[in-house]
Amino acid sequence: MAMPGKSNLVEHEAPEKLLTQRGLFAGPSPIISEDLYAEVRRGIADRERHRLVVHPNATVSMNTYFGRFPASYWQRWCVSPEVELELEVTGSGQLSLVASDSEGETRTVSAEKVVEAQAQVVRLSTKIDKFTDGGGLWFDVVTGDDSLTVENVRWTVAPPKTVRPTAVVICTFNRVDDCLNTLAAIASDSQPLELVDTVYVVDQGSDPVESRPRFAEVAAELGAKLRYIRQPNLGGAGGFTRGLYEVTEIDHAEHANVLFMDDDVLCEPEIIIRLTAFANRTAHPTIVGGQMLYLLHPNFLHVGAEYANLDTLAPGQVVEGALFNADLTGYDEETGKRNVQDKRVDAGYNGWWSCLIPSEIVKAIGYPLPLFFQWDDIEYGYRAREHGFATVSLPGAGVWHADFHWKDWDDWHRYFNLRNALITSALHSRFDPKMIVRGMAKQFATYILGMQYGLAATQLKAIQDFLEGPDFLADGGVQAAADIRKLRAEFPETVRHPASEIPGFKPGSLPMISAAPSPKLIAPVFVKRLVNQLLGKSVHDAGTVPAGDAAWWHVSLFNTAVVTDASQEGVRVRKRDKELAVRLSKQGAKVFRELYRRAPELQRAYKDAMGQLTSRETWSRLYDL
Repeated sequence: MAMPGKSNLVEHEAPEKLLTQRGLFAGPSPIISEDLYAEVRRGIADRERHRLVVHPNATVSMNTYFGRFPASYWQRWCVSPEVELELEVTGSGQLSLVASDSEGETRTVSAEKVVEAQAQVVRLSTKIDKFTDGGGLWFDVVTGDDSLTVENVRWTVAPPKTVRPTAVVICTFNRVDDCLNTLAAIASDSQPLELVDTVYVVDQGSDPVESRPRFAEVAAELGAKLRYIRQPNLGGAGGFTRGLYEVTEIDHAEHANVLFMDDDVLCEPEIIIRLTAFANRTAHPTIVGGQMLYLLHPNFLHVGAEYANLDTLAPGQVVEGALFNADLTGYDEETGKRNVQDKRVDAGYNGWWSCLIPSEIVKAIGYPLPLFFQWDDIEYGYRAREHGFATVSLPGAGVWHADFHWKDWDDWHRYFNLRNALITSALHSRFDPKMIVRGMAKQFATYILGMQYGLAATQLKAIQDFLEGPDFLADGGVQAAADIRKLRAEFPETVRHPASEIPGFKPGSLPMISAAPSPKLIAPVFVKRLVNQLLGKSVHDAGTVPAGDAAWWHVSLFNTAVVTDASQEGVRVRKRDKELAVRLSKQGAKVFRELYRRAPELQRAYKDAMGQLTSRETWSRLYDL
């Protein structure tokens, strides 16, 4: 069994050609649509993982999410002037190398007909020189009276002098089966695995991954590459940073890739090839992010590129022109074109569900902040940007992760989202007290009106702990995680119940009351709902509310609202409590006044502490090393 220890990351001798991506025709799981890889536009074709059989009189296009070569991103960020497509074919038909521009208009770059080929290697190449603002490359296959089999598809560029070593880091906390599935996926594909020197599993849970028989099986497949580390729970920040810490401790790994991978993703092993190849050819060290597809709806892309509005503490903002919540197997209703990212869009940061960080960036800007959870990836992306390091969210490099909109905001993690947003804004924006307080106070008021008293208390706790200053981060968030769970337990509406067993109500006694259309004039409605709550007036005594209708302006009409949780796994019972609402409101007014008054002072304090908080010494202490 693999034991803790130092990995042996060394730069590798460059191959004759650098593989940037393979041509795949089906996904790593039966639940994944083959149309994400290869689209059968006419006739019949058999799509296997590494092999495509195009029957007579058929057309298959690789103008798909996983089938395209993201030429625009390679031209903008890399030093590769040309790309070569290599295929092995058997049978008869035509192969065409096709390009698009930023508007999605297509052009055929080159084409070759083959007749009765037997394992014939076809090579089609083109310069990467007309894609600055957008566009991609792919190939199409057309057959006549005969069939054509395509396999061993490789997109390659000229290699660097040496190839950077890569370490994969998986941070896990009591998701044993998920973690083992991700490890097994990486171990199952030999080509990506060859590019990985070390796989770190940083286990912070009380249910250790190594306790399962299956772990021994996966460990045997990974062999000497696996490093299994147990440590106290320091959240995602502490888990992923451990990988950076281990890699940068190695003297001869000054130029290395550290690839973060969430434990609960459906892993596409191909992402290792695509992210590492890109990182090997960037003009300057660059954070290279994998994109997120929805696990519950595998055809959908979360976002092509995102940024955070640090002035309003709003993460997950969609970069203009980026695909968002898009069906990658669908077509745009207006243009009739396939939903692909033709326009190049530049990201502000990339989530750490799958994200590659070069070791040079760590050396230049330090380690992540000990934020425990939430906004650690955003803060690091913006800190890197301030030092001149870009972040690229690379199209065609994706993993499947739990859909964000199926997660309920009213949970303990909201504390870290709010607190760490304040810290990130203080460090990397003008941190305007008026704008910050106004936005958070509006949020707070909607929580009170929506009878989410625990969520309101969560927000106040986040602000109060931010006001404690940077010393509050000294333990890496361990105490904060325990405290916020304890605080929230005091509020009944934070508890999720089965929809069939709602406390205090008999089955069938609650009507479902859907919301009216969203009000056009928010301010008058807000004042009216507030006055009615203070006077004890309501429109509905009790009823159930679907998750999609759970806006404050609807829920505030009830004395008791049984609201479906966004996860669809149960319901929350929200009950009006005037006394509690008044008490929280008074507390909120005091906290917001203090935040407004002390914002400049706190901004200076966090900036002054940045060097120490992100130092190796701080993380050594947290890891007890």
